[in-house]
Amino acid sequence: MRQAGRYLPEYRALRERTPSFLDMCFTPTLAAEATLQPIRRFRFDAAILFSDILVVPLALGQSVTFEAGDGPRLDTDALGQLRERIDHGRLEPIYETIGRVKEALAPEVALLGFCGAPWTVATYMVAGRGTPDQAPARNLAYQDPQAFGRLIDRLVDASTEYLVRQFQAGVDAVQIFDTWAGTLPPAEFARWCVEPVAHVVKGVRAAIPGAPIIGFPRGAGTSLPAYVGQTGVTAVGLDWMIDAAFARAYVPAGMAVQGNLDPLVLRAGGAALDAAVDATMAAFAGRPFVFNLGHGILPDTPIAHVERMLARVRAS
Repeated sequence: MRQAGRYLPEYRALRERTPSFLDMCFTPTLAAEATLQPIRRFRFDAAILFSDILVVPLALGQSVTFEAGDGPRLDTDALGQLRERIDHGRLEPIYETIGRVKEALAPEVALLGFCGAPWTVATYMVAGRGTPDQAPARNLAYQDPQAFGRLIDRLVDASTEYLVRQFQAGVDAVQIFDTWAGTLPPAEFARWCVEPVAHVVKGVRAAIPGAPIIGFPRGAGTSLPAYVGQTGVTAVGLDWMIDAAFARAYVPAGMAVQGNLDPLVLRAGGAALDAAVDATMAAFAGRPFVFNLGHGILPDTPIAHVERMLARVRAS
């Protein structure tokens, strides 16, 4: 979960060399270096492509900028003028980054690509920025479900093509991040989270048979069984808020689970971190499992805490 970032001094030094975050994402030498930095320092089992979920609306023709300390800004006036198809030329630097990283990784280290789920990406496209409750997108979905559905359909197609190209460029697996899935009630969750992801998974596998796909429906809660049962994902990422016993009961025993250490306990460190690591490892013992955080690493997390966590996991 967000391996590269401000908690690493080498990342901060790299970031200072570029005028904007998106410039860094679209400069293959820099994006590849950011992807590889955590692998060199921590020897993770997999590298996560350095990019952002909002490159998809950018490639559909919506202006996207990142304001320092204030997150992304998207031009909502462009929603009625989006391209019918994603502009792969705009995304070519990302595919080049994948090739560079793949060449640099040891054979035993996997490379993970990703995209944002249609619902989550749509929340930014409709609101023009991140919002605390995703109310603008939720309102549009209630008031004009046909218009919102057309946006979701376009994102399904774009996300499918984008993930297929990532596989063709060299990733070993991909993740679909539905960061704001938990803001929807069950019926809307089924309509705007489960169904679109299922279409993306089906579309990717039509081009890449057997493609490994990890779904991350953050905040899904009791809707998790519907997600794992209906989307077709290979594995499911769990946020730190879900009860491990519930996940064990409702995620099929043969499905891999990824997660779900609280990023805050990693920042806190000490005995609390040790106990949380042990609890996570015990909760998912005896089944396919990828130890991970339940969301992105916090920028002020001490590196020593990451090292402590990894040593405890590897000694288990």
